[in-house]
Amino acid sequence: MKPRVLSALGIGAGALVVWISSRMNWVTIEAFDDKSGSVTQSIVGATWSTEIMALALALLAAFAAALVLKRMGRRIIGGISVLIAVGASLSPLALLTQDPDAERARTLLTSGVASQKANSGTLLSDWAEIINITTHPLAAVVAMIGCALALVGGVVLAMRPGEDTAKSNQYERKQARAEKIHTDLAQDPDSGRVMWDALDEDIDFTEKTQKSKETPGQS
Repeated sequence: MKPRVLSALGIGAGALVVWISSRMNWVTIEAFDDKSGSVTQSIVGATWSTEIMALALALLAAFAAALVLKRMGRRIIGGISVLIAVGASLSPLALLTQDPDAERARTLLTSGVASQKANSGTLLSDWAEIINITTHPLAAVVAMIGCALALVGGVVLAMRPGEDTAKSNQYERKQARAEKIHTDLAQDPDSGRVMWDALDEDIDFTEKTQKSKETPGQS
């Protein structure tokens, strides 16, 4: 398999892995409500890091573009994919290296954003006291793996975008070749090579040859 195809698949696989991570639980909150008692709620990656879904979709679009664009376009897409992968890695990296923000978690749970349903209420009351907040490192690691796949794929695509296949400009090549054969027939109609080239392109070389032979006599 060609490097440019492999690199595009790397970007696509990275997008898929990042999306899977966004559906996993990233943070779990333990709180106490004097009315309902102890409460435990989890926040998925797409809620904790609102940009990660958009970045996963951007990587998916880059994967599709890498398969259809020509050489220069693929090189540009590779560079863009690298930037997207780096951006997508910031939130999971922060989750692995820093303590989660309890106030941010409270805001997400009390505003109803974490429920991800328009008809659902809030998951935590405003007066609830957060007792403990824990992270899920596995989800962050999965996201980092996806970002790494997309990053490597983007780097390879930018450095080795490959050459355009013959099919991508087959029509232009065919037209140019036909014009050259017509010119060769006019200059050297008896050449065996030119006749074979004309046959390959379905050009009637007998008519061209006859016209070229009649021209001197007519003048």
